[in-house]
Amino acid sequence: MSTLTAQPVSRDQRALLGPLLELAGRCPALQGGLAGAFYSHGETHDLLRFRFKGPKAEHDPLRIGLFAALHGDEPAGAEALVRWLTELADEPWRVTGYDLTIFPVCNPTGYADNTRHNRAGFDLNREFWKHSVLPEVAILERELTTGNFDGIITLHSDDTSEGLYGYAHGRLLNEALLKPALRASERFLPRNRSAVIDGFEANEGLIHRCYEGVLSAPRAQRPQPFDLIFETPALAPIDLQINATLVAIETVLDEYRVFLAHSINL
Repeated sequence: MSTLTAQPVSRDQRALLGPLLELAGRCPALQGGLAGAFYSHGETHDLLRFRFKGPKAEHDPLRIGLFAALHGDEPAGAEALVRWLTELADEPWRVTGYDLTIFPVCNPTGYADNTRHNRAGFDLNREFWKHSVLPEVAILERELTTGNFDGIITLHSDDTSEGLYGYAHGRLLNEALLKPALRASERFLPRNRSAVIDGFEANEGLIHRCYEGVLSAPRAQRPQPFDLIFETPALAPIDLQINATLVAIETVLDEYRVFLAHSINL
């Protein structure tokens, strides 16, 4: 395991996401735009949303929300989503039947400053559904409400972990999707098999409890979507984190297709 801190090519959101906005102008399946904007410390900051519609399937489109860089010093998830969308523009069949809504940088000021918290000093991932006044949280809560997602995948990196792990939130479907995703991503990075991870009891890299206030679907949404948090070891080489993340995402989507097919035949 490398001891070098992983760093992205740029901490400039425009440099990271600008090429995607240009690609959206050429790729009919990809749309890019503003989820919301907010003012902080004398500057206006954009929170961008991308949408990718895969080829149609026999079922209604499956709406999946993917979120990264809630902690600004965790760039691997953002870079993974940018790479994935770029690849999907050439290979849309990989997400047949899916309608993806993607937020690569959920914490623009933290991303720019390379800090976990936003510029106001808050950990955004402890603020959801608590009547927060933080503009980033308000924007994302609105997107979570209007998106009415069938599934939510949130990407994080942990600089205290030497391996991959994830949060299943104590739900059987989440666990059924996360287990094969962890197994597949071990092609690139080891799994954290500690009995305690991030302060919670864990089993083979799966954690069932979680912190209050993490990004999630509205409590009133029915049915509740599947909801996974995938964590890479932040000190691993960033290319390996990106590869592990992409394999995990596509494994979750493949497994969800299988789950739905079985449900229809029950």
